Amino acid sequence: MTTIAELQPDTEVNGIYACTRKQKLTARNGSPYLTVELRDASGKIGGRAFNDASFLDSQFDRGDIVRVAGRVESFQEQHQINLRSIKRADPAEVGDLSDFLPSAYRDVDELEGFFEHLVTEVHHPGYAQLLNTVLADRELRDALRTAPCTIGGHHAYLGGLLEHTVAVATLAKETWDLHRRLDSDLLITAALLHDIGKTREFVYGAEITQSEGGRLLGHLELGAQIVREYAIKSGGLDRSSELKLLNCVLSHHGPTGGASTFASAEALALYRINALDAGIKGYLE
Repeated sequence: MTTIAELQPDTEVNGIYACTRKQKLTARNGSPYLTVELRDASGKIGGRAFNDASFLDSQFDRGDIVRVAGRVESFQEQHQINLRSIKRADPAEVGDLSDFLPSAYRDVDELEGFFEHLVTEVHHPGYAQLLNTVLADRELRDALRTAPCTIGGHHAYLGGLLEHTVAVATLAKETWDLHRRLDSDLLITAALLHDIGKTREFVYGAEITQSEGGRLLGHLELGAQIVREYAIKSGGLDRSSELKLLNCVLSHHGPTGGASTFASAEALALYRINALDAGIKGYLE
């Protein structure tokens, strides 16, 4: 199957892609035409259908995996497909959804290994037990490996959450090396769990969308819920340590509850470190 990145002008295409945008418009002469955006793991491309637009429009919906036939053309210095046909693909033809979604540039197994190593840098018994309880949950680990950080911002691809988490926790460890008065166990634990709510924030299909919980609560509250759940499961975290960790998780985008200052130096450090990695990655992308 030819990927979108491999498509070249003046060539025929017959392939299966994700439809991430669809719109039926009216040309100046009054006739309808169809525009779509198609995506796979290698990139995205626009498509247009000027013939049988109404019929083709009825053959699929946005968010479907579609089979496309047409010709690749160059339009305003960009590639697009002049569509002859487009319809919902037979489920038997559709492989892994990761074929249609952007994925992490770095090896996810390697990133997971870094995450595991960073857990060993935490020596507080309660925090260490909490993190090891998280690691012992295969379903949660799989979600951590899969989730992006955002849909349209930084680390907006499968595995992006794990990549960002490892970067933030690594920066947290380096920050403690410079500022030894910080509580390293709290800071590293908070860094490893600060975005854990994103494991419940997204739904995966032809495109990545928000879950109901993500839309209604957001990843900060979802993350606090997960910390509370796994603190109970681990059974080794005292209430004061749990509250300090929750405060860091809930305030990593800024002070909580309308407060003008952070409740701890560790919360402030996490806020700055998180913004640093997100900002640099967003700029580079």
